Amino acid sequence: MYKNVYLKRGKEDSLKRFHPWVFSGAIHHADDGIEEGEIVRVLTNSDEFIAIGHYQIGSITVRILSFRDINIDDTFWRSRIQSAFAARVAMKIANNPTNNTYRLVHGEGDNLPGLVIDCYGETAVMQAHSVGMHVDREAIARAIIDVMGEQIKNIYYKSETTLPFKADLRQQNEFIHGSSDNDIAIENGLKFHVDWLRGQKTGFFVDQRDNRSLLEYYAQGKSVLNMFCYTGGFSVYAMRGGAKLVHSVDSSAKAIELTNENIALNFPNDNRHEAFCEDAFKYLEEHDNKYDLIVLDPPAFAKHRGALHNALKGYTRLNVKGFQRIKSGGILFTFSCSQVVTKDNFRNAVFTAAAQAGRKVRILHQLHQPADHPINIYHPEGEYLKGLVLYVE
Repeated sequence: MYKNVYLKRGKEDSLKRFHPWVFSGAIHHADDGIEEGEIVRVLTNSDEFIAIGHYQIGSITVRILSFRDINIDDTFWRSRIQSAFAARVAMKIANNPTNNTYRLVHGEGDNLPGLVIDCYGETAVMQAHSVGMHVDREAIARAIIDVMGEQIKNIYYKSETTLPFKADLRQQNEFIHGSSDNDIAIENGLKFHVDWLRGQKTGFFVDQRDNRSLLEYYAQGKSVLNMFCYTGGFSVYAMRGGAKLVHSVDSSAKAIELTNENIALNFPNDNRHEAFCEDAFKYLEEHDNKYDLIVLDPPAFAKHRGALHNALKGYTRLNVKGFQRIKSGGILFTFSCSQVVTKDNFRNAVFTAAAQAGRKVRILHQLHQPADHPINIYHPEGEYLKGLVLYVE
């Protein structure tokens, strides 16, 4: 029998609107002995059942798994994974002969708060962002194998840096099902080495797939600069799009090595590409009027709300440099992946940068995360990736 958490009077309203979080300030009291990661039932002040989910110490105290009073067992996990997979098949992202790289589970967007699963060929990389998902990792792995069959033969658990620090779980990244040395995955017919062992996130930024395809559309005959290149995703697509020149820049030597490997994997002995291990601002400062397509895809400048002000200043400063350095008639792809930065925040920062640089700018596209990173309509906070494609006179 699950233990109970009781809400303060009136604090059930957001749950009745199916928001998947219960904040600590909404809780009146809880049964004794609840451990972090445990399944709990959430009751109103009048003892009415309203939801069930994972308990955690912190601001978000319960992450909701269901608004029905059910058992969270193997049948539950199998049903949720099946629902997520069916959605990817409907999107024509899974079961696609030209694409075996996609997000299978996107946290709240797939009604599994605190869980991310990315598929790279026959390997699924699972990442827990809550203690509850960590506790249930083996059941989730069984569900993936049951649902995916022969499509997924290996599951790598990569939560060393994403689990709450205070929980002190001391989790190490490891295979929890199978194992594999084959790190090559296919995205839209292009091959990429995926470093799920040491790379950022699950090893690859799956969320930029559609935006990379859009860049490919614009790349023909252009000199392209890919800043913060990481795995070189935008660079590889630019090469296939017929760019005359592609330069990739990152401050990480490991990222430059991975970019060069991915270029060689798809375009061996092609001298159109060159990579530079250098600071982004320094590189932009030293290269003026050289590129007619620039990609600015920095890491998140704001991890929490307290960093928002400085993050917006950072986005403005970076985009000023981009606007100053791009050729007249150039196209700028610019992004923010900071969840606390809203679309309006980001757009205003870019507008300010355009004004400071004194350039005439048109918006060609407003970009966002792809379909396999769905946004739960009851959880607008899940919309984290913002982007603009700009024509710069």
